[in-house]
Amino acid sequence: MDALDRQLKNPWTDLLTLFVLLLLCTIGIQFFLLVAAWAFGKDLVDLMRTVSENTGEVNYFSYLVLASGSLGTFLLPAYFFYQRRTDVNFLTKDSLTGWRAYGGPVLFLFALAPIMNLIGEWNMQMALPDSLGGVEEWMRRQEDNMAQLTSQIVMTKRWDRLLLNIIVIGFLPAICEEFFFRGALQNIFKRIVKSEVAAIWLVGFIFSLIHFQFYGFFPRLLLGVIFGYAVLWTKNIWTAVLAHFVNNTTVVLLAFYFAQQGKGYDALMEVDTYPIIMYLGSFVFSAMIGFVFYQYIKKELYGKRLDKNSDLFK
Repeated sequence: MDALDRQLKNPWTDLLTLFVLLLLCTIGIQFFLLVAAWAFGKDLVDLMRTVSENTGEVNYFSYLVLASGSLGTFLLPAYFFYQRRTDVNFLTKDSLTGWRAYGGPVLFLFALAPIMNLIGEWNMQMALPDSLGGVEEWMRRQEDNMAQLTSQIVMTKRWDRLLLNIIVIGFLPAICEEFFFRGALQNIFKRIVKSEVAAIWLVGFIFSLIHFQFYGFFPRLLLGVIFGYAVLWTKNIWTAVLAHFVNNTTVVLLAFYFAQQGKGYDALMEVDTYPIIMYLGSFVFSAMIGFVFYQYIKKELYGKRLDKNSDLFK
């Protein structure tokens, strides 16, 4: 019994278990999609590539693929993992639930937006050495393919498509990815590396890498870190879920607005250049929000129990 307890408490065992669950659930979702494609009487790849000649938008089956991907790749593995490890509080209960706990990360993201744009601009100009020319070509090809698919999905003038985009790009990824990355993976890596901060950055790196959009890697890494700190500080995973949802849905709504104005995906992705004072203001304002939010967390959640050994400092 002691050996079994030690095995269950071993974070490497948890990591392996989560990976196996991810693999099994992903295979299960692929099988489900193959059956669905067979029901339509078409090949799965052909169905995913089908684009309306009139609107340039992807078909409804692509939304099923996106939704199934979020559920099967992230939510189901996390759910089954939580069911196995009921002794570990992955979805923290000792948490803040007031409106300030939810509003702080969202407000911080909006304040940081100009700096995020600047980081994104630098990232898009990234160039690898000539010796890695093949790798850079592959990265560019992956980026172009993802941009084409994203354009076909988000650039719509139709209200029904807007609702679907909010669901499959805003709502589902926010819940599924946060439960997997910040709920399960961050908890596991915290026990492996013995540091909350190191776990946040490590999971943020994996979170950005798994999207396979290398020329948006660093802004997404920073997003993952912000979500990680939201969970660490508030002890409430739903604060990160809300921030994630607002971030994704803002892009969806902007794309809908741009499409209504007759603008294309290139215009949506065009990075605005601001005066230096705007970047300084963004930095100062976001730092102020972060500081005030931190002080609020210390007072409301930890109170007099806060000391140098608190998880906030690890």
